[in-house]
Amino acid sequence: MSTGELLSIEPLELKFPFELKKQISCSLQLSNKTDSYVAFKVKTTNPKKYCVRPNAGVVLPRSTCDIIVTMQAQKEAPADMQCKDKFLLQSVKAPDGSAAKDITAEMFNKEAGHQVEETKLKVVYVAPPQPPSPVPEGSEEGSSPRGSVSDNGHVNGADPGTWSNSFLLQALLMLISWQAKSLISKLTEEKNNAIQQNNKLRQELVS
Repeated sequence: MSTGELLSIEPLELKFPFELKKQISCSLQLSNKTDSYVAFKVKTTNPKKYCVRPNAGVVLPRSTCDIIVTMQAQKEAPADMQCKDKFLLQSVKAPDGSAAKDITAEMFNKEAGHQVEETKLKVVYVAPPQPPSPVPEGSEEGSSPRGSVSDNGHVNGADPGTWSNSFLLQALLMLISWQAKSLISKLTEEKNNAIQQNNKLRQELVS
């Protein structure tokens, strides 16, 4: 966090989960540490690449202000995922009751004798978050997928999901087994009928 006398800035690094051809945003929070109105302005070394909202404004005494920085969709990834872009946040005390429309470039002119605080912010690319991988059943350390059965017949220490999956599996196996038996029975019946028909035809031919 910044140690400026006027504003605290969090974070000091703009971290973007970099993905090609996708707009990515991150946020900054400015906290006014004084009892005065503080005007701020955000500059960047690559203004065409970023959209800053708001890029200038006023933070009320002992209040906070959120800034959203959006990086335009990029067609290619930088070498080694390193970014040289930088931001500069300028802050200066403003007259009481000031609003964003009252901010002028002259307020941030050091040569005019204004006490301007400046904080440099780096841009960092980070890998996008990966979806969590599914945890295999019963792989949790120290857990038993079966659990134990107490005197009153209730299951202790069992994961309902595991029991549900086990029940579904058993039901599926029973269904397959029943269908197999039914099919075998049907085929056997058809075979017997075919044999009977064959024998009948033979008898007719003999007679």
